[in-house]
Amino acid sequence: MSTVVRPRLCLIEDDEIVGEALADRFELEGYACDWFRTGEEALLEMPRRHYDLVLSDIHLPDVSGEALYETLSRKMAPLPPYLFITGYGEIDQAVRLLKLGATDYITKPFDIATLLQKIRSLTGAIAAEGAAAQLGVSPSMRQLETTLVKLGSTSGNVLITGEQGVGKERLAFTLHRQRYQDGSRPFIALNCGAFAEDALEAELFGREKPGSGNSGRLRKGAFELADGGTLFLDEVGDVPPSLQGKLLRAIQERTVVRMGGETRIPVDLRIVCATQQNLKKLVERGEFREDLYYYINVVRLHVPPLRERKEDILWLAQRFLDEQAGQRRSGAMSLSVRAERLMLDYPWPGNVRELKSAIERACLLGTQGALQPEALFEELPQSLDTTSETLDEHLKIFERQYIMRVLATHEGHGRITRAAVTLGISRKNLWERMKRLGIAPGGEG
Repeated sequence: MSTVVRPRLCLIEDDEIVGEALADRFELEGYACDWFRTGEEALLEMPRRHYDLVLSDIHLPDVSGEALYETLSRKMAPLPPYLFITGYGEIDQAVRLLKLGATDYITKPFDIATLLQKIRSLTGAIAAEGAAAQLGVSPSMRQLETTLVKLGSTSGNVLITGEQGVGKERLAFTLHRQRYQDGSRPFIALNCGAFAEDALEAELFGREKPGSGNSGRLRKGAFELADGGTLFLDEVGDVPPSLQGKLLRAIQERTVVRMGGETRIPVDLRIVCATQQNLKKLVERGEFREDLYYYINVVRLHVPPLRERKEDILWLAQRFLDEQAGQRRSGAMSLSVRAERLMLDYPWPGNVRELKSAIERACLLGTQGALQPEALFEELPQSLDTTSETLDEHLKIFERQYIMRVLATHEGHGRITRAAVTLGISRKNLWERMKRLGIAPGGEG
């Protein structure tokens, strides 16, 4: 098991509005952030702490950014990646700093999405690909995203655990894309519980000796197909004991022998396994090899069920609604207050898979406008009374919908600040409400 710490940023900015906005956004993006308002504060604290990146305004109230950088370079060599915020008329000074060793600069007024992309690339974080690239807005899923950042530069075996339908394959694919961001390497997924023993052996290792029918044709197995990329073995606990030894050897030696063959074929790949079973108990019962368990369990990632991360329910629902709108080339549908309340109360035994299916059904059966609970479920759960929500519950759902509508009216740079003004609350207050209500930023802030 690995303990992962969030990337830590050092922000040096004397402007209260800019500093608060950046610090809040960095926290929302999954970073830890220390905000210093003067060069003196930074000089006092930075040598005592570890930072993955420094972002500093070139103008500070007590010292110039250039002088601060030179002093820190002497006290803290080597410095972490160092970015400067500069005005358009100060580019010459920024260029001098680059010659001194600074990493890069960004010019005011800057685009927050561009800044975040620079920070992600320098700290090794997951590349931004919109909402589809994220796993969720709950603390547990943001922590998983941070863990993937650390694992992206390694090739060790990973075991993903969690109930059926929580998104284990999606997590594995996100890890794959973290390591191979250009998308050129193969990602091969194989459900080990979907095949009979002989068929599974052929699917895993390939077949060299022709037999009768289509199943006997010479072909490569999943290990060879994933060469150079990632092999995802879902439901690895279902691998029969008779095949576990061959699987162990393939993982240990990174070579495979096709069924009916003798030649050892080398493969270079990352192996990610997943299971909804308790493999330790299978080991204790003699149903799963202990040595195989330890080989695949170098790092374990656990995906919580949806009922334990309710912040993700409406966020995921909105993502699926947007996907449906794109596929159907129609206007995006929304969820009624009753539907949102029901979705938050429902335990989702089928997890994300069940939620996605419910949204697809609702989009097919519903009409333009707000979707009702009756469209989400073939039969409404008897234990949930969708007409008896408390005032607090009703207001919470209304608040979420209202904030999302206001955000939708403000596009581009500074949208969070302008939305806060419209709502009559502070920017920090708006960030806190968005986090509490499960509203992803979804754009520039």
